[in-house]
Amino acid sequence: MNCILVLGGARSGKSRHAESLVTAEPGPWRYVATGRAWDDEMRLRIDAHRSQRGTGWNTVEAPVDLVSPLQCPEPVLIDCTTLWLTNLILNEDDVASATDRLLEALFRRSALTVLVGNEVGSGIVPENALARRFRDEAGLLHQKLARHARRVLFVVAGYALDMK
Repeated sequence: MNCILVLGGARSGKSRHAESLVTAEPGPWRYVATGRAWDDEMRLRIDAHRSQRGTGWNTVEAPVDLVSPLQCPEPVLIDCTTLWLTNLILNEDDVASATDRLLEALFRRSALTVLVGNEVGSGIVPENALARRFRDEAGLLHQKLARHARRVLFVVAGYALDMK
């Protein structure tokens, strides 16, 4: 699977690093955005990400369906798996089935795919059931993706550590 998984904490520089991996390939590039603009703060974050990317990117908003945007010949950046997971959980979708469909789509691709995800398992145990479920599902999702990815990177303070 021609896939790189880029993990890191909030504001670690993981998106910027992932973008550099994709833009090292010939363009155009596809940016698959999983975030939803639930409020003004999220709208500002989305706008900031968009303006930092610059030209050459075809942006596809895909909060739940990641399979369709992967059916293209160009390099793809999916940002991010944890927002995608949030959307699945809030929609009460079957996370395991959606993950299997994503993996199948990734195996079918020959072009580079870079996935960005937040590492959320290093903190304290969340106090409520939904947050604990999210943390557990995120850990399982990233383990599955990492097992099949060609490379796994962990980004801290803007620097990438090669894990695999």
